[in-house]
Amino acid sequence: MAHSPEEEQTQDYLFKIVLIGDSAVGKSNLLARFARDEFYPNSKSTIGVEFQTQKMEINGKEVKAQIWDTAGQERFRAVTSAYYRGAVGALLVYDISQRRTFDSIGRWLNELQTHSDMNVVTILVGNKSDLKDAREVTTAEGKHLAEAQGLFFIETSALDSSNVAVAFQTVVKEIFNILSRKVIQSQELKRKDPSWMANGRTIVLQADGREEVDAQSKNGCC
Repeated sequence: MAHSPEEEQTQDYLFKIVLIGDSAVGKSNLLARFARDEFYPNSKSTIGVEFQTQKMEINGKEVKAQIWDTAGQERFRAVTSAYYRGAVGALLVYDISQRRTFDSIGRWLNELQTHSDMNVVTILVGNKSDLKDAREVTTAEGKHLAEAQGLFFIETSALDSSNVAVAFQTVVKEIFNILSRKVIQSQELKRKDPSWMANGRTIVLQADGREEVDAQSKNGCC
């Protein structure tokens, strides 16, 4: 089936992103604020795993971020481990008013590296920045850890929405930039070999770093 020039220029990008970190650091509220501009002050711990798909536009392209909210409670770790697979982005969240959640970052990074299939674009998120009087982890400490681990860093507040969108957008844009470079390489190959042609228009970033052009748009990235 032939596509019009407009259709040929329209490509969907689907990225799987996971929210990880200890229970009660505000992962679900970060997602609720970003996806629906909502906040639940009395929200309970997430049971199991849920995800939402959020659309963004980057450089004129429609990007879909499939954001997974993984339960932080220890008894659910066996359940959530499977959901690391295929992730190309991660928000690693701690609570600036609870040092123990910051001290757990190393364990979460290790789990992410163990269960994911590639180097995942990761941002370290110090949440609940509105709790200034209760702060136990300084901004400098967060920045230092992020730099040492090669992560992006930001402090957010799901309560007042400070930097929430920026945190998600930072990860998605970096993934998009990585994929764009791969697409350019593929286009070079296509010019050299005209027989290399896919019929679909949805590009899914795979866990092993390859891009796949999917003729039948998938619901997930993995």
